[in-house]
Amino acid sequence: MKKILFVLFAISIQAGAQVPEEIPLWAKGAPGFESRKNEPTEAKDWWIKNIHNPTITVYHPAKDKANGTAVIICPGGGHRQLVITAEGIEPAQYLANLGITAIVLKYRLAKEENSPYKLETDVKGDAYRALRVVRSKAKEWNVDPHRIGIMGFSAGGEVVAMVAYGSGDPAADATDPIDKVNGKPDFQILIYPGPSFVPEALPKNAPPAFMLAAIDDACCAGPVITLIQKYHDAKISAEAHVYAQGDHGFNMGNRSKLTSINTWPQRLADWLLDNKWLTKPEVK
Repeated sequence: MKKILFVLFAISIQAGAQVPEEIPLWAKGAPGFESRKNEPTEAKDWWIKNIHNPTITVYHPAKDKANGTAVIICPGGGHRQLVITAEGIEPAQYLANLGITAIVLKYRLAKEENSPYKLETDVKGDAYRALRVVRSKAKEWNVDPHRIGIMGFSAGGEVVAMVAYGSGDPAADATDPIDKVNGKPDFQILIYPGPSFVPEALPKNAPPAFMLAAIDDACCAGPVITLIQKYHDAKISAEAHVYAQGDHGFNMGNRSKLTSINTWPQRLADWLLDNKWLTKPEVK
């Protein structure tokens, strides 16, 4: 864990941003599991697991670059671990350098051995809570509450799917002020997303999407191909890139020998720019 924290600090300095701040999603611990709040996570080099106190780690961009957009990042790891460095820290660095407030979600793991958590309740709850926390902090963080996206790699793409196609409306009996905030993302970014939770049909308010995978990815090319057809049929804005090679788990591409994979983040930057997520909104 010390190594990961050092990397976090070094990246923030390189990006000219503030030191990242980690914020628990619930001050007293996850509902129903408050007694496990102080159990330490297990970390080794590039992954973490044994997560019982879900958090967000916020990478604020340099003030002269900040554009009012925020993106919550859900690392992959098969719901057994989180690939926290290559699918959390590194994309956060990249997005913060584009002027985006980048937020890494440390969500609970439903398929870890002896896990008490379930995808459709606990993990989904972590994602919704993250969106609500970020939207509730929008003014404090100089973020536009209508410019909050969510990004997922592999299993993290399944986490995104669980919140992208719902209403995001708060529960009628919500008492926590944060839980009264809308939890729907304004756009989504899917990088070789897992196959679960792809909807049968897109709701009319499905968020605009950027999707990317390699055709030789046995797991996760299918969801991108399926989703882009659904977006086309629904006449909702989306962009998809399906590469000839790359397989699965190429992260931000910087370890690949393939030029197309090595440079894929630029395709994301192009999409963000073309859709005005990198442009500061006009003051009215």
